[in-house]
Amino acid sequence: MSGFKNFILRGNLVELAVAVIMGTAFAAVVTAFTGMLLSAIAKATGGAQPNFDDYAPGEIEVGPFLTALVAFLILATVVYFFVVMPYTKAKDRYFPTEEAGTPADVALLEEIRDLLKARNDSV
Repeated sequence: MSGFKNFILRGNLVELAVAVIMGTAFAAVVTAFTGMLLSAIAKATGGAQPNFDDYAPGEIEVGPFLTALVAFLILATVVYFFVVMPYTKAKDRYFPTEEAGTPADVALLEEIRDLLKARNDSV
């Protein structure tokens, strides 16, 4: 039983469960937003929602692919601008990365350089 308890209480399992739950909830939000955006496009153009399902040039049915592609591009745009960009900005703001070569590192390297130069000059 201790092995099972360790498996259940392992941090990665809990994080994965939270990610799945949040992903499922977020998928519903993005799907609703995509539907709303397609409805707005339909109202702006005075027709029905964009649907390419009947488009088949040369009897090759590419319509469903085009419809899925448009929905994917809308979804990717929403995810990028409403999730990725704010997350990146928040991460940079609250957890800034240190620049390579901090002043202490530079001072130490200058000391080493000066010591090596003095040693070479004396030889």
